[in-house]
Amino acid sequence: MADRAAREAATIELFERRARTSDPAEQRELLEWIVELNLEIARGIAHRFQRRGAESEDLEQVAFVGLMKAATNYRLDADTPFIGYAVPTIRGEVKRYFRDCAWTVRIPRRLQELQGLVAAKLPELEQALGREPSIVELAEHLGIDAAEIEQAMAARGCFRTLSLDWLADDNGWNLAEVVAGEEDLAVSQLEAVDMLQPVLEGLEARDRRILELRFIQGLSQSEIGAEIGISQMQVSRLLRRILDDLRNRLTPVPTAA
Repeated sequence: MADRAAREAATIELFERRARTSDPAEQRELLEWIVELNLEIARGIAHRFQRRGAESEDLEQVAFVGLMKAATNYRLDADTPFIGYAVPTIRGEVKRYFRDCAWTVRIPRRLQELQGLVAAKLPELEQALGREPSIVELAEHLGIDAAEIEQAMAARGCFRTLSLDWLADDNGWNLAEVVAGEEDLAVSQLEAVDMLQPVLEGLEARDRRILELRFIQGLSQSEIGAEIGISQMQVSRLLRRILDDLRNRLTPVPTAA
């Protein structure tokens, strides 16, 4: 938790330095430092979306794009922690990636047919050569331009839909069991902790104590009042004020279109 708070503080300091300079080169450098400092946030979000039919490296790259967008569009005057803006931005980018992956079922028909031809002829050529053929050898064997073979090989599997019975991990779980039909609550809770931590660090000691007693220890408002020496009505007002403040600070900053 201390590491998260330190990362958030360092990030804000870099944003403040970036806001003070008018040198485009320095602004770009500071933006790169901000992104580098927060790469673990993007990696963590990408990791939580793994085993859903996309390559890990692709998910990380998409998450990094989301992090860059968050760093570029974040505003210091919004009174929102950077992580509170970055997490939903990165998640949105990853979700758009999954949504837009539908384009892969619409690759050119020529490539689909060529993929079928390669799949049919490749075993014959491998057997004849005693090894996996090169693109050039495969192109010569099929009488097709090597560039087209490369395109077909690059798009291999793009239009294949995965069966819900496909084994998605080493524990024997299939895709239907791994991909939740609804929002993954565990993922949401982990991200909520990430977003709340730097905000909670800014609370006064009594406010943090009230939240701990209410939401960790499960005490009633009357019990909290007896614990810290105030009335139940005062506890109610304080809780409402604390939660409203947290909610306002965690609301993502709208960006200009």
